Amino acid sequence: MDLLDDPTPGQNMPEYTVSELSGEVKRTLEGSFGRIRVRGEVGRVFKARSGHLYYDVKDDRNVLACTTWKGQIAGLSVIPEEGLEVVVTGRLTAFGAQSKYNMNVDEVAVAGQGALMALLEKRKKTLESEGLFAPERKRPLPYLPQIIGVITSPSGAVIRDILHRLRERFPRKVLIWPVAVQGSACAGEVAHAIEGFNRLTPGGALPRPDLLIVARGGGSIEDLWGFNEEIVARAAAASEIPLISAVGHETDTTLIDYVSDRRAPTPTAAAELAVPVRMELLARTDQLGARLTRATGEVAARRAQRLRDLSRLLPRPETLLENPRQRLDNAAFRLPGALTGLVRQRQYALSQSSAALRPSLLRSRLEERRRTLATTGSRLVPSLDRSTRDKRRALAESIRRLSAERIARDIARKRQELDRCALRLRPLYTAHLDRLSKQLEATDRLRETLSYKATLARGYAVVRAGEQVVTTRAEAEKHAALEIEFADGKLATGAVGGGKTRKGKSDAPEQGSLF
Repeated sequence: MDLLDDPTPGQNMPEYTVSELSGEVKRTLEGSFGRIRVRGEVGRVFKARSGHLYYDVKDDRNVLACTTWKGQIAGLSVIPEEGLEVVVTGRLTAFGAQSKYNMNVDEVAVAGQGALMALLEKRKKTLESEGLFAPERKRPLPYLPQIIGVITSPSGAVIRDILHRLRERFPRKVLIWPVAVQGSACAGEVAHAIEGFNRLTPGGALPRPDLLIVARGGGSIEDLWGFNEEIVARAAAASEIPLISAVGHETDTTLIDYVSDRRAPTPTAAAELAVPVRMELLARTDQLGARLTRATGEVAARRAQRLRDLSRLLPRPETLLENPRQRLDNAAFRLPGALTGLVRQRQYALSQSSAALRPSLLRSRLEERRRTLATTGSRLVPSLDRSTRDKRRALAESIRRLSAERIARDIARKRQELDRCALRLRPLYTAHLDRLSKQLEATDRLRETLSYKATLARGYAVVRAGEQVVTTRAEAEKHAALEIEFADGKLATGAVGGGKTRKGKSDAPEQGSLF
């Protein structure tokens, strides 16, 4: 058929489904551009929960949406930050579900040294605002560390310079943690090394260092950029071990220099900061030892002279003892008479006390108390009877006025009150009984102390004629029979008179005074 005869032009064109068209667009984009590099300023940055990173790269007129998948982020040398001018490398692709195209970025580089310096200044302000650069948080370096940890490349000249300088000044044990000192892996390995040294156990199989040195030789700002990463700065700030930063030459400055405890201009200078010179220490020790010896000798000589001067002012020992010896002699001379007088006083007081404790006197007092008790009891019985009758009449009257229910309630209430009173009175009653028992025991001990029976136990005896206590020989001769009381019992015997007893027995041995 001739096209001129077709009533509706374009009906012979092929038809696409939406998915087919999206696929064709995607293949066209990826096939036409391939792998490309794009320069621009980073705009909005968003990290999804899945771990993927979404951000924009823009210029003054257009915006390019970029995506870095979760598995690609670890390979980025620079993490995109808003406002940073970068060069991104990747592939263009299309997302048919939203009819959009974007760029899958697997490499990010800062566009020019000026952008790097701007990013560095931004990070410095952030860390400084958090107080990580504050001088008061920097710790002093140990004067002579036993173990030094060095974080650097094991194959460079830096580690050889550090080891050589340490060997010259003061040899110490060195633990080396090899890391990459430039490139994308540098920041992560350095931060991991600082954290790893801090996790070691002091005194363990692999001992924990007393000092850390992070070292690298000189280079461009791009070469040293790994030490400007925030992860390295925060790891150095969080280190519990004092840290010396020795990155680059004297004119090179990185973020780790601001957060470290000390900055060394070169790795060799870091070794000099770490340890003192051994020979200087030995010389200084010898000087101090000599000064100490001279000072000790001078002090000892001055103290000896002072002691000799003071000893001449002290009195002789025999002079100090003369007066105390005289006082001791006087006291020894007066002591026998004083003891004899004291014994006589105590004997007289004992005889006075024992005279008031005669059995006849005690029996008379007991009879008097019994009569008083009987008289009181005879008066108490009628009084109690009258009181009982009055109470019964009052009780009967109360019973007539009160109902059984009210009485029951009153009884229950009174019982509760009685129980409460009993609970309160029981400890008081017990305490009162204990107090009375203690008083009774004390009185009994006093009675035993004052009793003449204690005197009998020491070998004395009491002589009685009936109820009368005989204290002299003359009184004993007047009585026909006597009773002698010992500690273990009594003995009846005849009286002494004219050298014989009344029953004609031989003379009894003379009994001296009991007191």
